[in-house]
Amino acid sequence: MTETLPPKQRASLPSRWEPAEVEARLYQQWVDAGYFTADAASDKPPFTIVIPPPNVTGSLHIGHAFEHTLIDVLVRRRRMQGYETLWLPGMDHASIAVHTLVEKALVEEGTSRRELGREAFIERTWQWKAEHGGKILSQMRRLGDSVDWSRERFTMDERSNRAVLTMFKRLFDEGLIYRAERMVNWSPELRSVLSDVEVEHREVEGELVSIRYGDGDDALVVATTRVETMLGDTAVAVHPDDERYAHLVGTEIELPLVGRKIKIVADAHVDPEFGTGAVKVTPAHDPNDFEIGRRHDLPMPSIMDETGRIANTGTQFDGMDRFEARVAVREALREQGRIVAEKRPYLHSVGHSSRGKHEPIEPRLSLQWFVNVGPLATAAGDAVRDGRVAVHPKSLEPRWFGWVDNMHDWCISRQLWWGHRIPVWYGPNGEIVCVGPDEQPPTGEGWTQDEDVLDTWFSSGLWPFSTLGWPERTPDLAKFYPTSVLVTGYDILFFWVARMMMFGLYAMKDDGPAESIPFDTIALHGMVRDQFGKKMSKSAGNTVDPTVWMDSYGTDALRFGLARVANPGTDAPIGEDAIQAARNFGTKLWNATRFAMANGADPNAEIDPSQLTDADRWILDRVGAVTAEVDALLEDYQFAKATEALYHFTWDEFCDWYLELAKVQIAESPARAANTQAVLGNTLDVLLRLLHPVMPFLTETLWTALTGEESLVVASWPRLTDQASTSNTAASQRIEAVQKLVTEVRRFRADQGLQPAQKVPARVIGIDDAGLHEHLDAVRALAKLSPAEDGFTASATVEVGLASGSVRVELDTSSTIDVAAERARLGKDLAAAEKELAGTEGKLGNPKFTERAPADVVAGIRARRDTAAADIERIRAALAALPEA
Repeated sequence: MTETLPPKQRASLPSRWEPAEVEARLYQQWVDAGYFTADAASDKPPFTIVIPPPNVTGSLHIGHAFEHTLIDVLVRRRRMQGYETLWLPGMDHASIAVHTLVEKALVEEGTSRRELGREAFIERTWQWKAEHGGKILSQMRRLGDSVDWSRERFTMDERSNRAVLTMFKRLFDEGLIYRAERMVNWSPELRSVLSDVEVEHREVEGELVSIRYGDGDDALVVATTRVETMLGDTAVAVHPDDERYAHLVGTEIELPLVGRKIKIVADAHVDPEFGTGAVKVTPAHDPNDFEIGRRHDLPMPSIMDETGRIANTGTQFDGMDRFEARVAVREALREQGRIVAEKRPYLHSVGHSSRGKHEPIEPRLSLQWFVNVGPLATAAGDAVRDGRVAVHPKSLEPRWFGWVDNMHDWCISRQLWWGHRIPVWYGPNGEIVCVGPDEQPPTGEGWTQDEDVLDTWFSSGLWPFSTLGWPERTPDLAKFYPTSVLVTGYDILFFWVARMMMFGLYAMKDDGPAESIPFDTIALHGMVRDQFGKKMSKSAGNTVDPTVWMDSYGTDALRFGLARVANPGTDAPIGEDAIQAARNFGTKLWNATRFAMANGADPNAEIDPSQLTDADRWILDRVGAVTAEVDALLEDYQFAKATEALYHFTWDEFCDWYLELAKVQIAESPARAANTQAVLGNTLDVLLRLLHPVMPFLTETLWTALTGEESLVVASWPRLTDQASTSNTAASQRIEAVQKLVTEVRRFRADQGLQPAQKVPARVIGIDDAGLHEHLDAVRALAKLSPAEDGFTASATVEVGLASGSVRVELDTSSTIDVAAERARLGKDLAAAEKELAGTEGKLGNPKFTERAPADVVAGIRARRDTAAADIERIRAALAALPEA
């Protein structure tokens, strides 16, 4: 840190804060100075956070801005506290999203990825990344993210690929990765499996069709929302205890339209109370039917190809699209008289792809690669149970256990080309060989590599340690693993967080239980919603582009507004008015700092305890308390409460009271001026340090101008000092009494319609007895009262009861207001209040209203009545206090 400059060389501040003129320049200065670059050889305690890697296709949305703000608050504070901080940035290769974009471009060019071939397509995709990927990284700079750009990673860079191959090989060799036919989420558009996180379930209007299988007394009626799948039925199932069908269990029935015989089986999964109590079983196209099929060893024919067209049924429906076939099959059944009932519209939940055209996904039996998550999930659950990893807030622990304790095996293969290709080779005689990163793949005729790539979540699951150099034992891995905290949304607790926990515990297990965890704490936040609490979506038209708010109000306003609604584990409603309020707060702080500097605020001066006034002691007491409060709240990830505490201390106490009191002290006592300026400067210094993690650009500009020092980024975090301990309760009580006295006089002035800056002659009686004799000048200055002169005649009196005694302020308002105009104004207000009182009492006096209206409505009317009555009393008192016209 550079040597402190003398006050005369400190920078001056312009009249207004113009964030657009300084933000980019300041950020680049920080990067160039190396403030964000971590040192693995440092002896400082480490504090590590890895960024939840955004998609390479992505741009900054409000959720990113929210999460990044919270992470940056933690990182900047720890850096100031003397930790060796590493916030490691990077991006996810986003297989499906990139595939969709590149394939769309190819279609526009009149070609396709299959015409290009795999190698040419991958080359084209890398080209797309170089030209279009990473937009969000520049937006992160604009947001002020204090990340270590020298360590930027990508989930498909060389080091990440080595980690992926190593993990796959180890899991494969231990039998924790296997290949099998299982039910998956299939996208006909992409011709690939989708992960659960890429499937959105929503209610749609469909149809429920009841179909008669068989004829005569042994006929069965089944109902389905997907008529076309009956072509793949291999059984009808009934409940074992359902006496209606007991005589049919074990027999066969003919499948309409197809003509083959299918079994009637008894299975406890069937709900005998739903519909007819008989259900069709299509094992290759329904997850529940698949399980029934496994239990009863049923055939599992697939009747759709990878594009969603009917295939292999031997019927006239082969070649039809699944939705076309749905209509055709239904009408064919109708012609045979087998449609018993139709319910339309029928509301039911259908999974849709969150990618591409948002098509309905197809449950499909498919040969895929899976991770046996059993032992991995158990370890992930145990790490939280035994306290090695804390879930914050703790109330979300049950959600964690609900997922990891009931996790299904994870399908990790995707039928795409962009991604980590599965490192498995198949030989001409059925051999299967998994190849690690340092091994040569088998050669010779007939050997081929698996065509599929890995699920994106596989590589991002390695993120906390692959980014630090694993599988090598790098200095970064030794210094910064385990990471300190993972800040992420509760909505991906299962999809991403659980995978990182499983892989971290597995990969680093040789380091011991405490060292193998990927992070000490999982700090969960909610989703950002609009100001009405509604989920943001393009269809609802309530999405927010955070860069627009940054353009209008500055980055610090966006960050402060977002932090102010960030309560652990709960959703965060935000609207433009909150960002406007944050901008106004920044303006207040800017003006306050300019005012303080103009009045000689000096953070470099020593404070003389013997020269402290009550106001000095009070503000030092308050800044110490706020420092302790903010520390405790940020340790508990209570961003909203910490930000709120800083907001009210800054605005309500420092700006509205101490600045004004200090101004009086400097003017009335030159002997004490230097000490007051020292207190003022030191308090502002601490305040700017406390605010820096949330508002880095504004505070950096103000602090360097105030102190003449190098940068607030690397300044120390404020700690409670002896200066703060010089305060005492008696001094604070006296200042609180002054505040109450001034506030009551100001309220009277406002009621009288006096201009805020208008001086009023007044006599203050009882201030000595109340122990406030040293504060008379301050009371007069803050309440805009001038001393009573000869011939003074009081026209109004304000009586203020204080803990130390009563103070009476007699005022002469005769020459300061237009009495006639004021009587007229108060008369109108009185008439309006009396009308409101009469109206509300009329409603409350009507039994029909009070008995029939909702309780909250009645309570609201009572509140309006009470307010009107209080207004009448206040206005009548104001009228009585006016002098005769």
